[in-house]
Order: sequence, then structure tokens, then C-alpha cells
Amino acid sequence: MAKSESAKSESWEWVKAIVVALLLALAIRAFLFAPIVVDGQSMMPTLGHDDRMVVNKINYTLSEPERFDIIVFHAPHESDYIKRVIGVPGDSLYYEEDQLYVNDDPVDEPYLNEFKEQSEENPFTGDFDLEEVTGYEEIPEDHYFVLGDNRQHSKDGRHIGLVSDEDIVGEASFVFWPISDIRMAE
Repeated sequence: MAKSESAKSESWEWVKAIVVALLLALAIRAFLFAPIVVDGQSMMPTLGHDDRMVVNKINYTLSEPERFDIIVFHAPHESDYIKRVIGVPGDSLYYEEDQLYVNDDPVDEPYLNEFKEQSEENPFTGDFDLEEVTGYEEIPEDHYFVLGDNRQHSKDGRHIGLVSDEDIVGEASFVFWPISDIRMAE
């Protein structure tokens, strides 16, 4: 009888351990980190179609997104989007002759160099200003302006407007699949 009770007790301990592990995994996914699959070519060459990434959900509860962070956000009437933050609250910005200007100062975008060299389309990023595409001269508090790195083939802030911080899921900075391409996305 003691063996049966011991086996029953051990089984119950295993069930409890598995339940705790599952609850912990669900909590981590819901509140801290989650996987995402890149869908489409809008972030090429930085991110490829079907790249798998980890989204850090906790980072932006402790701080605000910064210029050039790659974020995941809920897009209007669509699935989640993954884009790069170009403008932060208080910024005015425009593109002129393929150059980004933030608050009237030219800003380099080194992550575009490789794609600009490969692209046959000139300019790589067409001229526009913030007010023209969003109706705002300056990005309001708690909002961000985003663009895809593949500027000619990206549905981004030029089409959907500003992204509210309430719609931001988190920062996507680590590619874990394909294994041959594991890296930090910059």
C-alpha cells in the first residue's frame, strides 16, 4: 500500500510541476516575450519574409520607443505590423532628395545603405513631409511615425498615419529563425 501511495504522490507532484510550467510559459508569452513571424518584404534587407523573431513586450513598459527601434504594433484593420520608428513625440520630419530630416537636421540611416545600393529605383524614399501624410506638423505625445526599410514596397506611416503607443506590442530585435541567420536586428 505504501508503494501505491508513493507512486500516486509522485504522479501528483509531476502534474503540479507541469501545470506550473505551463502557467509560467503562458504568463511569459502574454506579458514578457512572444514569437512573431515576419510577413512580407517591407523590412528587407534588415528582415526577410518568414524570419522568426522574439518580441520584447516588457521593454516599453519601462521606457519609450527610440528612433530606429524595430517595433511590432497593431495596425488598423489588419494583422500586426513590424516597422522601424523614424519619428518620436515632438519631432517634425520630412524627406527631400532621399535624405531624412528630423527637426530640420539631416539624419543618416545606415541600415538602408545596402538596399539603396541594390535598388534600381531612385529616389529610394520619395519626398514627403509629416504634415502631408499625417496631418500633423509635429508628432504628438504618445505617438510615433514608422517606415518599412523597403521603402518602395511598404505599407507604413505614409499610408496608415501615426502609431499610438497603446497599439505597440513591443520591440522586435532578435531573429531566432532560420538558425543559420540568428542575429540581433538593427
